[in-house]
Amino acid sequence: MVPEKIMRAVQLTGHGGLDKLVYREDVPVPEPGQGEVLIEVTACGMNNTDVWVRQGAYGSETDPDSVSTWRRGRSTLTFPRIQGTDTVGRIAAVGEGVPESRIGERVMVDFSIYNRPEGDESLADIDYIGHGRDGGYAEYTVVPAENAHAVNTTMSDAELATFSCAYLTGEHMLDRARLAEGERILVTGASGGVGSAIVQLARARGAIPYAVTSAGKETALRDIGAEDVIVRGNGDLVEEAERIAGGRPIDVVADLVAGPMFNDLLRILKPEGRYTTAGAIGGAVVNLDLRTMYLKQLELHGSSQGTRTAFRRLVRYIEAGEIRPLLDGTYPLSRFHTAQEHFMSKTYIGKLVVVPDRHWDTTGAPYAAD
Repeated sequence: MVPEKIMRAVQLTGHGGLDKLVYREDVPVPEPGQGEVLIEVTACGMNNTDVWVRQGAYGSETDPDSVSTWRRGRSTLTFPRIQGTDTVGRIAAVGEGVPESRIGERVMVDFSIYNRPEGDESLADIDYIGHGRDGGYAEYTVVPAENAHAVNTTMSDAELATFSCAYLTGEHMLDRARLAEGERILVTGASGGVGSAIVQLARARGAIPYAVTSAGKETALRDIGAEDVIVRGNGDLVEEAERIAGGRPIDVVADLVAGPMFNDLLRILKPEGRYTTAGAIGGAVVNLDLRTMYLKQLELHGSSQGTRTAFRRLVRYIEAGEIRPLLDGTYPLSRFHTAQEHFMSKTYIGKLVVVPDRHWDTTGAPYAAD
């Protein structure tokens, strides 16, 4: 039984600026229903989708500048909404049909709402926790029991909260592109959460990752497995890719930036190469010379989130120590505006994590400077 009736949480109250994120101390603690668990949140990672949903920045298929949330035209978002996908914590209570033995488990949450039965890997109707239902920017959250995964690791809660969204997204991108052992992959936006995840996940598959990033982040990316690094804006991108790969072919491009570099990324790919994307922080509307695509027999893959199978694989990677957290810093939940401002600056490497204030002194995690 959870003694608290109310909790602290950050609620998104509408589309707009940071003022639409309201820190409250009187939000009712949710109760787990059939097949659900109540989690006492100890850490929750930050992601781009938090910002884009707040801004309504997804556009529509006919107007890229229109205010629209994720899922474009079939949104499940209602206000107020507690965002936060990368939830880590302990099971505090269980709903009907869930064994009481699960109470006390330390868990990492698979944030995907699959809307499909177990065994159906289609993502055609996927949603996510923090959008279609409340997420982890709170002291408590309720999730389906199947989404709460016990993970056997010595990592801190804040470190574990760096994985869920970014690494599942990255793993599914590599699944879509069929990245295989020995292949070469070029990763844009490589210092961000998903980009740094892909560098490590590519190495876990035995592939050879090359990174594109901003100046000053080269050493950190080599430390997590990048074979070599291109500093964005230094020279011609196509020539730089050929140089760092020693003239050897690039089999896959995993792109999180797009914008003006998009067509050059297709030029970099070998004939019959594969392009995969799950974001476009440099600009979503791009120029495409279709001749590059069809004359080189290229594959283009859009990707979002990932499958149950990919998440379980991610847990195995964590438990085996094949991937490691890249935690840049943490913030208390009560300083959420400052945390999201830092997040939007993109001056960090890896991930930022928010911690409920009452767990702040017990995390052992680095504090992110203002």
